[in-house]
Amino acid sequence: MTLFTLLLVMIWERLFKLGEHWQLDHRLEALFQRVKNFSLLRTILMTALCMLVVFLCIRALQGLFFNVPLLVFWIALGVLCIGAGQVRLHYHAYLQAVSHGDSHARDAMASELTLIHGVPPDCDEREYLKELQNALLWINFRFYLAPLFWFIVGGVWGPVTLAGYAFLRAWQTWLARHHSPQERLHSGIDTILHVLDWVPVRLFGVAYALLGHGERALPAWFASLADRHTSQYQVLTRLAQYSLAREPHLDKIKTPKAAVSMAKKTSLVILVVVALLTIYGTLV
Repeated sequence: MTLFTLLLVMIWERLFKLGEHWQLDHRLEALFQRVKNFSLLRTILMTALCMLVVFLCIRALQGLFFNVPLLVFWIALGVLCIGAGQVRLHYHAYLQAVSHGDSHARDAMASELTLIHGVPPDCDEREYLKELQNALLWINFRFYLAPLFWFIVGGVWGPVTLAGYAFLRAWQTWLARHHSPQERLHSGIDTILHVLDWVPVRLFGVAYALLGHGERALPAWFASLADRHTSQYQVLTRLAQYSLAREPHLDKIKTPKAAVSMAKKTSLVILVVVALLTIYGTLV
């Protein structure tokens, strides 16, 4: 059921998820607005509550009408948690602003795309475009690859682990957009996601190393296996940048498109691997 659900979710996401209507992050905003105090314990409890609600829904739907309602629930939750409808609009708006020579709109959309990790101050154009590439690669990881990972490893309880990860992602984004770095630090969200992202970053880092020009990426991937301190963002984007080394880094349109193209290839490879594992009975 995992593969069938993923295929339907990806089709729906590509065709119809073009805004924030089908985004869990948007649906949780009403809850996040009520939170005034920030701590690691509060973050864990909110995430556990979200996962508990999904768990209870699955238990309630199991066995009803040949599990058709359960399948619909899996698909609906997958659409809410996988994909970046609003961010895709920001990306297309960035490309449109560049093509029209609108520097103000371009900077505004680039700020949206680099919301979590930002861009170093006073960087030159090449560094700016490289950071934009990194942000797009990380967005693909956060909204596609990592949710797919947690959905798959969760097995029959895949929606539970998927919902937990998507909740943490939404909480981090909300804190980055509406609160100070100090409040975000107190919430512990970055620490939790650093731990949760360790395995999927290195798993998908292999795909980046092998898909691109990976002569330097593969040795760097082996070195990352013993690295417990470097941020997962830096590990993943460093591996991807090795593979993107021969791509353009000075063209305002071609540079981000190169990152998006590689990200799409990686997502497709992961789906093919999941399909093969399902066919051979490794996944259910």
